[in-house]
Amino acid sequence: MCYCSYSPPWFLQDGTVQTVYTALWASRDWERTTQNPEPPYEEKIFVGAKGVPIFGWVAIPDNAHGTIVATYGITGDLDNQWYLKLLGRKAYAQGYAVVLFDWRAHGKTALLSPTLTSDGLYEGEDFVRIAATAKAMGCPGKFWFMGYSLGGQLALWAVKAAVELVKEDADLGLEDSEIGGAAVICPSLDSRRSLSFLVKHPVGKYLEKSIARQLKKLAWQIHDAHPGTIEPEAIERANSIWGFDDELVIRRLGFPTVDAYYDASSALPLLPNLTKPTLIIYAEDDPFFEPVIIPEMQAACVSNSKIDLLLTRYGGHVGYISSKKCQRQAQDPDPWWAWNRILEWINQHTKSVNQPM
Repeated sequence: MCYCSYSPPWFLQDGTVQTVYTALWASRDWERTTQNPEPPYEEKIFVGAKGVPIFGWVAIPDNAHGTIVATYGITGDLDNQWYLKLLGRKAYAQGYAVVLFDWRAHGKTALLSPTLTSDGLYEGEDFVRIAATAKAMGCPGKFWFMGYSLGGQLALWAVKAAVELVKEDADLGLEDSEIGGAAVICPSLDSRRSLSFLVKHPVGKYLEKSIARQLKKLAWQIHDAHPGTIEPEAIERANSIWGFDDELVIRRLGFPTVDAYYDASSALPLLPNLTKPTLIIYAEDDPFFEPVIIPEMQAACVSNSKIDLLLTRYGGHVGYISSKKCQRQAQDPDPWWAWNRILEWINQHTKSVNQPM
């Protein structure tokens, strides 16, 4: 498939500037940029890996021709993750059933269970079990797993988990042919190296502190909703992303160190072995991730014909706001370049499947 090149407005040609702009400014104005209304979501409590309840929204249009299952990044919830809700609007308008969910320890899922995050080790299976339940509700295959930032890492784990679960669990209710694949924006690929890079970055260190505050707030919410499950002293000590995982996560998962946990959950080693179509959109100027990962990612994608890598010079971290010229070249209805490319890519795969032999 031929992709047009991405270009942002001139004032967003710095990755850090675009990242901050998207988070602080575009988030206030996003609804004005789209004519697609909010889908008629139905609330649903799914059952994920190890029986963990997962809260989500489901919307099924008439004559749906596929289903998108998606979640967001390291912090947030369904109510405030506007970038995810934008995907929901665009996908539903194009005839896809949409399933959006609060992943482990986030939003209403955190109110249902004190189970903490595992950065893909169990969330991958969550995606697949959510898809199986969505199928029983009337959502059609193929099922496409999506996410951005850390949510992108979770979606990549979902591709691995889907292939394994379909073979191993006869009661799952999904066929291999019903698994489409994944499409992700700025996925986390190597947590250990990228976090080390982030805390040393002149601006990134402040972004890391902001995320850590949100994680700490999340931990207190779980503490209050599920008394006795998290020690207050541990929450008090968790003053960084690394500290959150060290104090609250790794021992529950059986890891001796945070580095061991990050190495086990990172998505980069998954890439050579993915067997379903996968689209990765990644920006060279993403201020969240260690740049030396890029050639390793490229090599892994080149070696796997199932992966389409769309590597761009600009984009920041989950930004990809396009200039007017770029919108005209791509024939896009709005500035949300990355979501437009993802839906274009899935549409192409859907057409190829539906074409007569």
